[in-house]
Amino acid sequence: MASSGGMTKSVVITGANSGIGKATALELAGAGYDVIGTARSESKANDLHVAARERDVPLRTVLLDVADAQSTEQGFKEIDAMTDGGPWAVINNAGFAHSGAIEDVSDDDARYQLEVNLVAPMRIARLVLPTMRERGDGRIVNISSIAGRVSSPMAGWYSASKFGLEAATDALRVEVEPFGVRVILIEPGGFGTGIWTESQTRLPAEANSAYADAYERAHSAAGLADRYMPDPVWVARVIRLALNNPVPLARYLVGVDAVSLFLGQKLAPTILADYVKSVSAGIRRLPLPGRKPS
Repeated sequence: MASSGGMTKSVVITGANSGIGKATALELAGAGYDVIGTARSESKANDLHVAARERDVPLRTVLLDVADAQSTEQGFKEIDAMTDGGPWAVINNAGFAHSGAIEDVSDDDARYQLEVNLVAPMRIARLVLPTMRERGDGRIVNISSIAGRVSSPMAGWYSASKFGLEAATDALRVEVEPFGVRVILIEPGGFGTGIWTESQTRLPAEANSAYADAYERAHSAAGLADRYMPDPVWVARVIRLALNNPVPLARYLVGVDAVSLFLGQKLAPTILADYVKSVSAGIRRLPLPGRKPS
């Protein structure tokens, strides 16, 4: 059982009703942690409870919206009461991807992407740090992405949110380490979470866009990609290992594609990396025989 001084360690996971959050909640509950998953609605929380009953593992839920400061503060007051002052660890998993060319994404949509993926995790860190510091022990795990290392066309604002999360996390890690609090970045590649299929619902209108061909390619590729992507349980297991390690790594790249993309970005000339990204996104076409270059 995951315990400290005879007490079960409590772990809060935001956005725990699906994808990596759900897999992690079930994995950690099965490993003996006191898991509290957050969700935005009763129906989403119920989805997690159903999955927990199927796995025969105990967990609890709290309703909150990470994009709403008041909702988040109220939710963590409930969590403080449930954990005798505050959780041992928090896993900032809640997030989403807003696809679209930079030219096509509105200011409001860009701000909301940054609010959920960047501002919210730092807000939650502020809420849990006082108790962790007083205790002299704690973990803050921020779920980033290989998109926090490698920026891709048609996902610029998502990459911006993850690059920003990594920069803020690097600063936070150094700031709180003297107080016994460890801050960890998890950087998954592509896993079957549905995030990119869901992102298709937010694609800008194709009719008047200069990137209509790329959007059409994204629509056709999203469902196929999710079908063949690995199970997010592998990310959950890395998170469990990181929590169990008394001296965890600062960053964990998870997935063959994440490692490959990271190395490719480091080793390939920028002009070549840009061309490969452009072709992959459907912005350019390969200059095949008989085809005019785009």
